[in-house]
Amino acid sequence: MDEDHPLRQIAENPSHRLLLKQWLKEEELILRRISLKETQIDSTRTQITQLLSLFFLFHSTALLLLFISNAPCTNSWIPSLSSFLSSLAFIWAIKHKTEAQSRLEKLLERELEDCSLLGKCVEELKKKGSEFDLIKEVDALRRAKSLRVQSKRVGRWSGRDFVLLFLFAVSCAVLGMIRIVLCGS
Repeated sequence: MDEDHPLRQIAENPSHRLLLKQWLKEEELILRRISLKETQIDSTRTQITQLLSLFFLFHSTALLLLFISNAPCTNSWIPSLSSFLSSLAFIWAIKHKTEAQSRLEKLLERELEDCSLLGKCVEELKKKGSEFDLIKEVDALRRAKSLRVQSKRVGRWSGRDFVLLFLFAVSCAVLGMIRIVLCGS
């Protein structure tokens, strides 16, 4: 290997070699955290899907049982209230899970940015060798990490909000159907 090759220069310089080892170790840790976050997001999405399925299964079963039974119209508020409270519980659980998914996605995005920044620094170190200015480059990395600004969306509706609004509308429609099934005809 050429004596002027950057990797040889890094191998001969203890501070550059130590920095490279630390960065490679940190990059491995970040990749593990990324993998964990992706697994958590997949698990949360599965739980949301299960909750949505249970929501519609619950209402289908409740309407079917009410249609089959001959409950009097005067007591229609009991199944209506039970159905509505159950709907609100499902909606709350779905909202909780979608917020958890959103938080995990933000954390994943941050981890991916960290991995990208660190990867650029590692490549720069490997490319420059002993010409790599430790103080300047490490400070640049710290500044890049600290300058990230979290942008908050204000006043915008997301797809998750529309799903929750739709579920609330379905719950209200089921209330009306219960009244029609029990007191109709």
